[in-house]
Amino acid sequence: MAKGKRSLGFRILVITGIVLLVAGAYTIYKAYSILYKTNIKLDGKKFEYFYIRTSADFAEVNEKLSSENILIDPATFEWLSDFKDYKTHIKPGKYLITNGMNNNELINMLKSGRQEPVKLVFNNVRTKYQLAGKIGKQLEADSLSIINLLNDSTYLKKYKFTSDNAITAFIPNTYEMYWNTSATQLFEKMNDEFKNFWTDSRKEKANKIKLSPVEVEILASIVQEETNKLDEMPKVAGLYINRLNKGMKLEADPTVKFAIGDFSIKRILNRHLEIESPYNTYKHKGLPPGPISLPDPRVIDKVLDFEKHNYIYMCAKEDFSGYHNFAKTSAEHSANAKRYQNALNKLKIK
Repeated sequence: MAKGKRSLGFRILVITGIVLLVAGAYTIYKAYSILYKTNIKLDGKKFEYFYIRTSADFAEVNEKLSSENILIDPATFEWLSDFKDYKTHIKPGKYLITNGMNNNELINMLKSGRQEPVKLVFNNVRTKYQLAGKIGKQLEADSLSIINLLNDSTYLKKYKFTSDNAITAFIPNTYEMYWNTSATQLFEKMNDEFKNFWTDSRKEKANKIKLSPVEVEILASIVQEETNKLDEMPKVAGLYINRLNKGMKLEADPTVKFAIGDFSIKRILNRHLEIESPYNTYKHKGLPPGPISLPDPRVIDKVLDFEKHNYIYMCAKEDFSGYHNFAKTSAEHSANAKRYQNALNKLKIK
């Protein structure tokens, strides 16, 4: 009798052990599935970028993952996010999600803030509004926040810029930064890049022509708009430096187009020259208060390495090659201008 009871007890113990082992194995399998089973579907794509905005909470992240149909099983992602305490550690940014990624990989990446950098590019820019628009399409900071900063004289004064010339801090190039960079972080980055660009060698060249780095960039913006011929730029720069040294008005047509706000004008007429604006160099001596475009770094160097000559007049060549005729006297210039005007008239360009 006692032996039978012992045998029954042993069998119950064994069965209980087996049940526990099976339950444990199932739990382990279930946990493994939640952790390591693929939970990403990208409809045939190898990868996709996922953006989390600043101040987003878990509900927003979870809803965005679901609405963009990235997760196969949202419930397991939410359960593991709670288990790994991701719900209270949301970090904004641009994240690279790859096909086949599992919950554990996804949550570890998002929780650590291991985001993909953005290659910020801006060129062919004339105004700060165009600049803000281009940057706003590449970063979380929208164009309005960037414009507000570029118009904030008090803020800019700390960096020795004004609202007119602040965009000279933005040297056209490709910059690596994070998508969630704010407007102020962006400007701080650009100010650092501005300082790096203006090496001792460049500053020494600027000092020799008695211009600050900002003034050199303003002049470079005019040279860039006058000609797209790199080999002619040093000569054009030399002409304007001659006029500055002589106390003459620059009388640069591109500044008039900027003052009017119409860059499509093909022919500057007398009525255009009458517009009242600090950017109208037919009315005001010296450089305008800010650049009329963002000059390419190559153009800045062309200005610093300007050609020394005695020309003070220039006029587009009548062959429309993009080059210019240069003159030392008003009589020579009048003859050059007459030929160009006749060429415009012949083509009926008004």
